[in-house]
Amino acid sequence: MADNLCEALKQLKLASSSSGAGESVEGCLDCLLKALAHNSVETSEKIQEMGVLPLLPPLLEPTCPCAPKVANVIAEVAKNEFMRGPCVDAGLVPPLVELLHCKDQEVLLQTGRALGNICYDSHSLQAQLINMGVIPTLVKLLGIHSQNTALTEMCLIAFGNLAELESSKEQFAATNIAQELVKLFRKQAEHEKKEMIFEVLAPLAENDVIKLQLVEAGLVEFLLELVDQAVDGEREEDVAELKTASDLMVLLLLGDESMQKLFEGGKGSVFQRVLSWVPSHNHQLQLAGALAVANFARNDGNCIHMVDTGIVQRLLELLERHVEEGNVTVQHAALSALRNLAIPVVNKSKMLAAGVADVVLKFLPSEMPPVQFKLLGTLRMLVDTQVDAAEQLGTNAKLVERLVEWCQAKDHAGVMGESNRLLSALIRHSKSKDVVRTVIQGGGVKHLVTMATSEHMIMQNEALVALGLIAALDLGSAEKDFMSAGLVQVLHKLLSDEKSAPEIKYNSMILVCAVMGSEPLHKEVQGLAFLDVVSQLRTHENKTVSHQASLTEQRLTVQS
Repeated sequence: MADNLCEALKQLKLASSSSGAGESVEGCLDCLLKALAHNSVETSEKIQEMGVLPLLPPLLEPTCPCAPKVANVIAEVAKNEFMRGPCVDAGLVPPLVELLHCKDQEVLLQTGRALGNICYDSHSLQAQLINMGVIPTLVKLLGIHSQNTALTEMCLIAFGNLAELESSKEQFAATNIAQELVKLFRKQAEHEKKEMIFEVLAPLAENDVIKLQLVEAGLVEFLLELVDQAVDGEREEDVAELKTASDLMVLLLLGDESMQKLFEGGKGSVFQRVLSWVPSHNHQLQLAGALAVANFARNDGNCIHMVDTGIVQRLLELLERHVEEGNVTVQHAALSALRNLAIPVVNKSKMLAAGVADVVLKFLPSEMPPVQFKLLGTLRMLVDTQVDAAEQLGTNAKLVERLVEWCQAKDHAGVMGESNRLLSALIRHSKSKDVVRTVIQGGGVKHLVTMATSEHMIMQNEALVALGLIAALDLGSAEKDFMSAGLVQVLHKLLSDEKSAPEIKYNSMILVCAVMGSEPLHKEVQGLAFLDVVSQLRTHENKTVSHQASLTEQRLTVQS
């Protein structure tokens, strides 16, 4: 075998340098293919050693009768990782790309394999192919040769690899890939083929333009058909198909235009069908239904319509079923939907009246950070501007105790941040002495002081306003906590820091004036030379800050 191979390689070198040696080249290529099938690594090493690769570009001319075999040899050689670089160095990529314009299906198949193997797992080479314009060419091929199974699979594998690159999305969006894939999808009966198409659709559907194209090409209707066929199936492939189809549906709703097109003012048949998934007995459909509602609930108009047409009740019933069943992904999705629905002001009182807060509180014992995070966000949205709800929740000692516990969840920054924000919101929106007292007794004051040092201005501000209300409503009870948490030192730092926003400086001065009603805190204020810092703020460019600085300066002077 080795002697035959060496002989064939020599012959190939000779034949490729002389014209009219077509038959002998074909014979050499047959020998190479046989050797590669027998021992790919050794044969590839020999090909490299004897410098055959640089001789191949002329044999890849579209007019050359041996082009398909040459492409086949390259495809086999490039299965070996160590040969991919030499294939590129030998200049094989440009002529292979040119061959993609050929009409011969065998040439196209071997060329696609060769390019796929050379560029396998190399983002830089795949990016080169994209720049050389292979995407529109391959999309065209898919349309022309959709009856050829092998060629179709080759195109799908190429799309799957190329679609992972961000730079490909714009090129794909400029083709009719959406129509071609949906057309192909509808023809497939085999699960494996559908899976291949799903694997291309998922990365492509991350692009908003392509999302809309897929919706317009009728993908959603087909996905709904797939869901109907798979929902009662017990085979493994039915379960897999149901999950993939419903996940892809949810992904299509992440684009604003595609989502709004499917919402159709709340009357769209797709929207109605997806809503019917929420009360389903299938966990995957419940999850997809709740996530779809969360995605539809991305603007006020949609949210108001959905609350008015009774979606809240469906979500609450779903959550009630999962207090015991405890499917975390479904809990998280349903809470996400409720949180989004609670954003418009007109929805808050309706949702509170429907008992949303009571159902959400049933998940307080959850130890799952994603559920905790959404639970906190939902309650925070509900109490925003709602005095009674803020007072009711703010005097719930169990809730406050859990919030204080989560304020220390250093491993979960999202949960920690949301807990602090909800604690502050309960005080700010209720302006209630009873809520303030519950927070003080629950040990929440120190966390609000820490929150005032947050890197996020909005959180700093929320903390300062809440602390100002605590000082105004029950300074005596909060005095010790203010001192042990170093509130006065924090305020001095915020006022001295040039980077502090005007509203931070303003609210810090309000708080300085408020805490001076306590003798020990007043002493701390005197000990930190606040007068110098505040005097400088009298010339601040923000008039509200400069005016407050004058008032604070007077207060400090009178009481010093």
